[in-house]
Amino acid sequence: MANAITIRRSKTATAQPITHDRVDQGVQLRGVTRTFGSVTALNDVTVDFVPGKINVLLGLSGSGKSTLLRSINGLQPPSRGQVHTLGVPVHTAGAKDLRRLRSRVGMIFQHFHLVGSMSVLENVCTGRLGTLRGPRLGLFTYPRSTKEAAMTHLARVGLADKAFQRADTLSGGQQQRVAIARALIQEPALLLADEPVASLDPVSSISVMELLRDISRELGLTVVCSLHQVDIAMDFGDRITGLDSGRVVLDRPMSGLDRDEVFQIYRSTGYPALTSSGA
Repeated sequence: MANAITIRRSKTATAQPITHDRVDQGVQLRGVTRTFGSVTALNDVTVDFVPGKINVLLGLSGSGKSTLLRSINGLQPPSRGQVHTLGVPVHTAGAKDLRRLRSRVGMIFQHFHLVGSMSVLENVCTGRLGTLRGPRLGLFTYPRSTKEAAMTHLARVGLADKAFQRADTLSGGQQQRVAIARALIQEPALLLADEPVASLDPVSSISVMELLRDISRELGLTVVCSLHQVDIAMDFGDRITGLDSGRVVLDRPMSGLDRDEVFQIYRSTGYPALTSSGA
């Protein structure tokens, strides 16, 4: 099995642009408020995320970044307001439309969410489970086309040679690359990344962000990515949206934006001692 896939991969490792419906890749939130009991996680948020670019969310923990990401694909529907994602009115969409939307939205998480005992290749194949009928009991139960696609995306993230290793034998940066390949096998029109480098060392963080930037540019993929690190956000983001206690306090393209303006996101929270050296 390993040899057959490896031989086939040698013909397909040059990844081709992902094709998808490009009619509407945008994300728009209008007056979105999300409450959890007495807690307001999002407060009257109105923002547009730029199609085909890296849109960065900045803010302290608890500022609403994760809730905003989960609102985009309907995992946290708004208490009030409107969310349109890839042309779908998430705030009124039924279960069938939300399932269809989520098949076009890839997710990357801080803690990777890989199955450590599975091979790298099988972890990537699980990204296609939503399109396959019935359960999968091991790598051999996935269609050959799925395994070949998984190898193509592993080649894209530079890990084709790790395909048959257990996922838990990889470094943190490598595991995040596997998670990116798993998201890409969905052929998404939109990629949501929730603190994708928070668990990584500085070198691995830069490597993962460079990969996300390259993928966005190559595929015209819209990325909405939450971060804590101001310098990384400014190096890799095309647009920055700052959140403070669920409110938008900054929403600007990166061009013409300086570090002091970005750090105001944090100073407004009552942490005056936070400086650029503490990013």
